[in-house]
Amino acid sequence: MAGNPLNTNRPLRIIIVGAGASGLLMGYKLQRNFDDLDFQIYEKNPDVGGTWYENRYPGCACDNPSHTYVWSFDPNPKWSSTYASSTEIFEYFKRFQFRSNLGEKTKVSHQVVGAKWDDWAGKWNVEIKDVARNVVVNDSCDVFVNAGGILNAWKWPAIPGLHDFKGKLVHSAAWEKDLDIRGKHVGLIGNGSSGIQILPAILPQVSECTTFIREPSWVALSGVAGFEPRKFSQEEKEKFARNPNHLLRFRRSLEHNTNKIFPIFLANSTAQQQSRELFRSSMQDALKDPALEEQLIPKWDVGCRRLTPGVGYIEALKDQKTKVVYGEIARVSPNGCIMEDGNEYPVDVLVCATGFDTTFKPRFPLIGPHGRELADDWKDEPRSYMGVTTHGYPNYYMLLGPNSPIGNGPVLIGIEAQADYVCKHIKKIQQQGVKSIEVTKDAVDEFIEFKDRFMKGTVWEQDCRSWYKGNTADGKIVALWPGSTIHYVEALQNIRWEDYKIRCYGNRFDYFGNGMTKIEMIPDADLAHYVRNEDDAPIIGSKFTYVKAPPEQTSMNVFDTDSRDDKMAKL
Repeated sequence: MAGNPLNTNRPLRIIIVGAGASGLLMGYKLQRNFDDLDFQIYEKNPDVGGTWYENRYPGCACDNPSHTYVWSFDPNPKWSSTYASSTEIFEYFKRFQFRSNLGEKTKVSHQVVGAKWDDWAGKWNVEIKDVARNVVVNDSCDVFVNAGGILNAWKWPAIPGLHDFKGKLVHSAAWEKDLDIRGKHVGLIGNGSSGIQILPAILPQVSECTTFIREPSWVALSGVAGFEPRKFSQEEKEKFARNPNHLLRFRRSLEHNTNKIFPIFLANSTAQQQSRELFRSSMQDALKDPALEEQLIPKWDVGCRRLTPGVGYIEALKDQKTKVVYGEIARVSPNGCIMEDGNEYPVDVLVCATGFDTTFKPRFPLIGPHGRELADDWKDEPRSYMGVTTHGYPNYYMLLGPNSPIGNGPVLIGIEAQADYVCKHIKKIQQQGVKSIEVTKDAVDEFIEFKDRFMKGTVWEQDCRSWYKGNTADGKIVALWPGSTIHYVEALQNIRWEDYKIRCYGNRFDYFGNGMTKIEMIPDADLAHYVRNEDDAPIIGSKFTYVKAPPEQTSMNVFDTDSRDDKMAKL
């Protein structure tokens, strides 16, 4: 690079695993931010969308308000309701792919099956299975981004005899399009997010439903401003489309309140005490059954497990067609489920709403320069650095890696922060002659130590079984960030380069080149662009500034009891 001006690009190739929300966003960011860069997205499914392509069970919907489940720069005025269906969300990301011209850069039905680091070349050699042709093809890249997601590797529950069941056995994440449950007796295992959505959705079709509940769970019913489940009127949707500023104010209000909720996750906080009382009283009012209250209302704090809007769930539990069976399933017989007390509950169809493999291990062998696999390194605990990188695997980045803010507040803005963080690394690799960037072991160890210490003061540490803790009740919290979502976004804005080992192809200053910059090589470029009448530069030191929230945002308290119409009128 000695004969080139400062900040000259070297051509780079990037491979992205997965065309779900994260992978599509990463592709968009690469197109927007870089020249002289080629990338390819490989997606194992026949279409994009990730979890929103795969999960189509009855009642499947987002558990975040739909107007917060968009990219910060890409609103959708057409959402039908507070909690959009999986079909609507899939269509949103499909439109995003189309508008961002990512079709040519996305190969569907192509599953990454292996990746190995070539230390001499400074590249990842990647194996991809062409699913349609059943052949393995090879590719290589300078930077490897795993956007394969968390909730997309479903698994059967570890119940003895499960596959001895002679009726129809189905997992919620692999729901068959033509599955006929009309007039059938359905057994439903699980009362997490999926189970809570499935029960009220299938009840009108089935003859009866036996729901097997192992543990209690908080069900969000009311009380959080703007989060009430409802349909948007045609008039509201037309106003959102006609008046982008009106929609922007509405989105900011929801996002503001979503961020304000974070203190409920701090054990013994006032917000936690208020929310616990609110949730307990609302569930008691809805259940009006001491036996169900004892079985379904948790002893642990609100938020220890992921909160799910329980649209119609409590009513479905009390329906005459529903039988609630509480406790552990000892085994599954050819006819149905046998509980620990020996009682058998025969069913025609058995639905397992029992979750995913949330170990965070790659779904393929990922081999670093030392010859080890990341899955082996993470066999006891996934150890990431800020949810994005990990020691021992240079030029390897994760979106929604371990300890990302997936339950701390708004979700998609955290993914945006991660994609921007990765882009800053790619810029350094491209313009400064960098061969590899790898986070140090000390940095990972100290991050994990801080995270574990922080979590001791949160509700997530309490004795509830959660996928945040690898589907255990007492394990380490491996899924969540130690702080709020806004905390995470700000933490990732400035890269701690001191936490990374950086290797260059030659002298680390070779990128200084010929003593000139790229802009100086352009005949009509403004070489005095920095001259101005006033200092309007952003603050670069520790001087604190903030944007004050407008009245329409702060007037909607998260535990406000005003009517929805009063709140909407304020907007």
